[in-house]
Amino acid sequence: QVQLVESGGGLVQAGGSLRLSCTASGRTFNTYAIAWFRQAPGKEREFVSGIKWTGSTTKYVDSVKGRFTISRDNAENTAYLQMNSLKPEDTAVYYCAARQYGLGIPGPYTDWGQGTQVIVSS
Repeated sequence: QVQLVESGGGLVQAGGSLRLSCTASGRTFNTYAIAWFRQAPGKEREFVSGIKWTGSTTKYVDSVKGRFTISRDNAENTAYLQMNSLKPEDTAVYYCAARQYGLGIPGPYTDWGQGTQVIVSS
């Protein structure tokens, strides 16, 4: 089990960028797949991006392909979501989640952060 803390959210104009961070506790971070989910008001939570526990593969929802990049730094126990060319429809609470030896694809995750708000103004 890992404890996850997100940071980096905020208010940005359309076309701008933000980088979200997900920092994990413990010494087993490098065995966990990390994913980013988001939930907009009145909508269900959706998978945004994930990275395999080995770091070898990544996955993105179609709506963010080419704009968002997920990465991880195991030495820092941190995963990142670089978000460029932000659109108002990216406005949501963003959550990071972890699953040990996971593939970084949509599916069940065992550990979740508390979320960070991203607001993109038009």
